[in-house]
Amino acid sequence: MSQLTGLLASLATGEVRVVDLTNTLSSETPTLRLPDPLANLVDFSLEEVSAYNEPGPFWKHHNISTGEHIGTHLDAPVHWVTGRGGKDVSQIEPSRLVGPACVLDVSREAAADPDFLVDVEHIKAWEAEHGPLPENAWLLVRTGWDAYAQDRERFLNADETGSHTPGFTVECARWLADIAPISGVGVETVGIDAGLAGGMDPLFPMHHFLLGADKYGITSLQNLSQLPATGAVVVVAPLPIVGGTGSPARVLAFVEGASS
Repeated sequence: MSQLTGLLASLATGEVRVVDLTNTLSSETPTLRLPDPLANLVDFSLEEVSAYNEPGPFWKHHNISTGEHIGTHLDAPVHWVTGRGGKDVSQIEPSRLVGPACVLDVSREAAADPDFLVDVEHIKAWEAEHGPLPENAWLLVRTGWDAYAQDRERFLNADETGSHTPGFTVECARWLADIAPISGVGVETVGIDAGLAGGMDPLFPMHHFLLGADKYGITSLQNLSQLPATGAVVVVAPLPIVGGTGSPARVLAFVEGASS
């Protein structure tokens, strides 16, 4: 039996299951809101073209309108000024979009403090328990924020001082970019940076360092609680938009064992 035949057999028997890590995409999907005078992307919308009627009697179809960085989406290097000479989303090698899933669970810390920041010491502690981050891995950070994915107000958690959502320290962002052998980082929040990262130095350090190092970010993930700390495989499938700085993506994980 070949390895691929074995995978198909395991999927059929339930020995391997597919977990969807993607938030649904609609006009209600919570999206980033930048303050004036900065410009925001348009929200996702559908425009009906036909619906089994005169414009199309046997079919239904729509036009869609959306910003690149809406819902569960991938950030490509060219999205940020530090990666401006790097890859657009269509140029990312497929092999970089599939890899081991390493799940760092900081949901208790984020529940106690919505401004919680992951530091290098948290990743080192994870490595002490589970082994080094493997080559081409995706570090997926579980904060419990997916519980708010259908509630724009709670998801953005903003007040007069800014948006209060968890993220990473500047030093951790630099370490992930320069030292960790990963392809990218995935989060459950609206962006790969903390809500208050606009006050850090440099601004938005995850974007600054990670994208500048030809690594990638995925946001608005769901169901990380269904993944083990190690052993799963993640598949990130953005649209290959030529010139695109990012794309909404379907993100799936292959996990051994029955659902708990």
